[in-house]
Amino acid sequence: MSLLLRRSAAFSAMLASLVVIPLVPAASPAQADTRCSRMGRVHVPGARHQVAACLDDLTTAGTVASGHTDAADWTGLHSTATRNPSGVPGIQIDGYFPDNSTSNPTHGWNHDSQFVIRLPKKWNGGLVVAGAPGNRRQYANDFTISDWVLAKGYAYASIDKGNGGLEFFQDGRRPGDAILEWYHRMTQVTIAAKATVARHYGRSIRRTYAAGISNGGQLVRWALENHPELYDGGIDAEGTLWPPDDSSNALVYLPVALRNYPEYAATGDPEAHAAMLRAGFAPGSEFLWDFNYRSIWDGTQRRYREEVDPDYDGDLEAGIPFCESGTPNCDTDYDYYARPRSVHKAVRRASMSGRIGKPLITVQGTLDTLLPIAVHGDPYAALVRKQGKGRQHRYYRIEGASHLDIEYDMFPDRMRPLLPCMRTAFEALERWTAPGGHKPPPSATIPLQTSGDVANTCAIS
Repeated sequence: MSLLLRRSAAFSAMLASLVVIPLVPAASPAQADTRCSRMGRVHVPGARHQVAACLDDLTTAGTVASGHTDAADWTGLHSTATRNPSGVPGIQIDGYFPDNSTSNPTHGWNHDSQFVIRLPKKWNGGLVVAGAPGNRRQYANDFTISDWVLAKGYAYASIDKGNGGLEFFQDGRRPGDAILEWYHRMTQVTIAAKATVARHYGRSIRRTYAAGISNGGQLVRWALENHPELYDGGIDAEGTLWPPDDSSNALVYLPVALRNYPEYAATGDPEAHAAMLRAGFAPGSEFLWDFNYRSIWDGTQRRYREEVDPDYDGDLEAGIPFCESGTPNCDTDYDYYARPRSVHKAVRRASMSGRIGKPLITVQGTLDTLLPIAVHGDPYAALVRKQGKGRQHRYYRIEGASHLDIEYDMFPDRMRPLLPCMRTAFEALERWTAPGGHKPPPSATIPLQTSGDVANTCAIS
């Protein structure tokens, strides 16, 4: 068994609770015979365990009630005003690949590398593969991606990335191993899903797309750089960038935010404000800083720092929450550039090159306050151009969107959600990769939409 398959303990969905949900049978054998033909052909290569179910509705409108998804997995990723399609019958396969870590408790399996594959009765010949965003599990994309592509006729597959739980940094033998497993699991589920889909429908897949949000977008970038032969294209929504050099990354700007935001919030200190802007946070995003400070920045800094730099805090694991500057081993004082070369090497192991091999569309909000666009989106587009791959990339900067669409619900008068733009971009990718290839509009900054159904529409031209 390879090193990447020998994992132990890891981290679960950020901002989502761990919930054990049983698989509830959704149809009698007689019903299954009429609605899910070829059930006997369902087989996922390489799976250690799998369970197939014939469902009246593979979308979340049906799977929440039947126990074939977990709504906690997608908390905060979409606006409450988002409209989704429903009524897509077919087969769902849940299971897991061999793995030694056990932090994913879904279905009571207590086993990582859990996947879900959905096979709609009316298939359009395509497959969409997604990796979980943040530190979430295999159902995290169900509302944002799965429902929508299933209604278009695509088969769908997703995976928990091979480790979950707030201690994901415990997985692997060397710093950075847990993140590297994410890449391996994305490849693994893609290969397995392609074989499963082709066998089930009895014909070849016409097109395969990678799609992802945040850390899932990071997987899309890596997949198109390292295994473009598996895909026809990809959609990267606000993907995380670990740069291949010593450019800024999350472990550079998050300590700046942890040091300076409290002073700015308390006094409006202009020096603290200027430090935040220099770190990469967008002017005009200040109204989002408090939510991110209280809910996201601290845990993200400590856990990802522990993954690549476990020696920083000695015997502690992931440091001291919300510690004040000057406290020993405090992540507020973390200085990435002063850390040993081994730390920078661990980051480079997870890095992107920009050398994509298939068409990629990136969308990111200009107000992203977890992964600032000046640190993640803009530099990645520059990497792609540097590699001479600019003609295969479109980059749409969405004014007024941030990282979590729940932030739009909090400030609907100042923002717009990103998800509608991701869906519009997906349709542009479909046209781009179809025979004859209709190229999408040039990369651009898309002005803030202030009228119409903002939660469900987005124009990128």
